[in-house]
Amino acid sequence: MKQIIECVPNFSEGRNKTVIDAIADAVRRTPGCTLLDVDPGESTNRTVYTFVGDAEAVVEGALNAARVARKNIDMRGHSGEHPRMGAMDVCPFIPVANVTMETCIKVSKTFARRAAEELDVPFFLYEEAAEKAYRKKLPQIREGEYEALAEKLLKPEWAPDFGPSRFVPEWGATAVGARFFLIAYNINILGTSNQAHRIALNLREAGRGPKEPGRLKEVKGMGWFVDEYNMAQVTVNLTHYPTTPIHTMFEETRKEAAALNVGVAGSEIVGLVPLEAMLQAADHYMTKEALFILDEDQKIRLVAERLGLNSVAPFNPRKKIIEYLVEDKQDEPLAGMSLRGFIEEVAARTSAPGGGSVSAVMAAMGAGLGAMVAKLTYGVRKFENVDAQMRQIIPVLHRAAAALIPMIDADTSAFNEYMEGLRMPRDTEAEKEARHDKMQHGLKAAIEVPLKTMTIGDSAWDAMCEAARYGNPASRSDVEVGARALETGIWGAYKNVCINMADIEDDVFKSRIMTRADVMVQRAEEKCAEVLAILDQ
Repeated sequence: MKQIIECVPNFSEGRNKTVIDAIADAVRRTPGCTLLDVDPGESTNRTVYTFVGDAEAVVEGALNAARVARKNIDMRGHSGEHPRMGAMDVCPFIPVANVTMETCIKVSKTFARRAAEELDVPFFLYEEAAEKAYRKKLPQIREGEYEALAEKLLKPEWAPDFGPSRFVPEWGATAVGARFFLIAYNINILGTSNQAHRIALNLREAGRGPKEPGRLKEVKGMGWFVDEYNMAQVTVNLTHYPTTPIHTMFEETRKEAAALNVGVAGSEIVGLVPLEAMLQAADHYMTKEALFILDEDQKIRLVAERLGLNSVAPFNPRKKIIEYLVEDKQDEPLAGMSLRGFIEEVAARTSAPGGGSVSAVMAAMGAGLGAMVAKLTYGVRKFENVDAQMRQIIPVLHRAAAALIPMIDADTSAFNEYMEGLRMPRDTEAEKEARHDKMQHGLKAAIEVPLKTMTIGDSAWDAMCEAARYGNPASRSDVEVGARALETGIWGAYKNVCINMADIEDDVFKSRIMTRADVMVQRAEEKCAEVLAILDQ
């Protein structure tokens, strides 16, 4: 699966469009890098770039950007609202998909070493990449900012991790590291910068100091006045959004502003935001207001409205939510086909797509029919007495149908890995061993995929029973077809597990998987019969 690392370098230039564009072009031209966002700020005199790629690509992209900055940014004349200490002020690497934090740590060190050697400037490691506890956090490294660097670098304890231990006046210094996804978030205050800063002090984790900490964990922030908006802002970095989500930050700011008799006029997300963070906020407001919203785009609209994300600039989810930006439809060539095209592909003289992909289609269709019946029942006046039941089962069936769609391609991809092993050379003992290991790994992958198809399908049964029990009677045949399709999809996936299990040599793996699979295929038979019995009654 595609490895995605996000890199978010911040450069100390937010006013010179020529330089801003040159850095963006350097990233854009890097093979394997996708530039997602360029966010300049005139008051801060700072531009935040966001791009993604695999481990090798993001290092090259960051290097190319740093080379341009070395030639075009001179810190000796820099001023702006945002704290800073270097031309490339900070460059974090963040795991997004199919990559570990350990990999990002290695990537950050590789970049820092290469950039320091080539550009002859100091680099400090921070956050997860830091090797010294007293300078792990960015504020520790950036204390005193650019103006304090010359004296700071003379101290042995502040020798950089990479690069020269001397002041480079036109560059300053750069902090490089690996960290969790950070959300840069501003809340608009109809008041003064002083009032905004008071609110930030009350809420940020550091508060006013060790004796007077703030209320919210994993929050760094301050207050400032933005001339182009003619508003003050509480500007924060949410360094671990599961701990303090964006909606919590917004609502707590509203409380603080109300205590000061100050108005709040929406908010803005700087750069990108993970889909999970937006859906967390949607769940909060749906629960708070007793709303039932199923479609993801409607949930995003709810959040944009409640947080006022359109207050200073249009909030475009397709350009602000990272998962939407990095979607690659080529990863699902089968699921993206027309129905006719898929059937013709199955019927072709090739071994894939085969029974595994077709089983995933069947299971998805089954869950989809259950979801359809529940949605056609919910909100209809004469069925209002079962709205509560429909609210419970619609999300379950909707999610199951959606989650089964990627399994259509996953099954074929897993089978291809086994075929690659089969085609490997076997002339020497080493080649034979490598081929054997590849084939065993491919077989396990080919088993795990249909097992996941079974697991997702199995999660829909209780909701299917409820659809049969409470759904619109006019849709009886749809539930019947759905139950049969779901059972057949699970049964077909089970057969794919079994046929690939024959050549597995790992007895522990074999026992564990077959125990789970046997339970689910038996449950599918029983639950399908239960659905049909409910309908007969």
